[in-house]
Amino acid sequence: MEHTTAQHPDDLAQRLADSGLRNTPQRELVYKGILARRDHPTAEEVFARAKAEMPTISLATVYNCLETLIDCRLVRAVHFERAPTRYCPNLVPHAHFHDSKTGATHDIDLPDELLSALKKLLPAGYTADAIDITYHGRCAGEEKPENLKTQN
Repeated sequence: MEHTTAQHPDDLAQRLADSGLRNTPQRELVYKGILARRDHPTAEEVFARAKAEMPTISLATVYNCLETLIDCRLVRAVHFERAPTRYCPNLVPHAHFHDSKTGATHDIDLPDELLSALKKLLPAGYTADAIDITYHGRCAGEEKPENLKTQN
């Protein structure tokens, strides 16, 4: 697995050029919007941020920019069951914690020893391009959701 750490707005122009693409104000705005907060936004959230600065940008343009950023390995798509795709600029191998109550997503660093151990679990002759680990839960101090409470 490649450990990519490109996480600076200046990396965008170089990565696009390396892919034979040109930088555009829209791509720059979308990328900066993801880097600024690092909160794993959905496409709709990225659109709202971009629209605040560039009122003429369309949702389709934001989706196209996000796909380009993924293709150029500047962000990665994070998928949770039955939830909109989220976008993460942290390209170092890591896990996610997804709070089922608030929808917040947090990065969890994975030690190199754990990554090495996980690679050893692969069937013989296989290599992994990526490892996706997601914890699902909620803040430890919160009550169980209504549908998980036991009835008296």
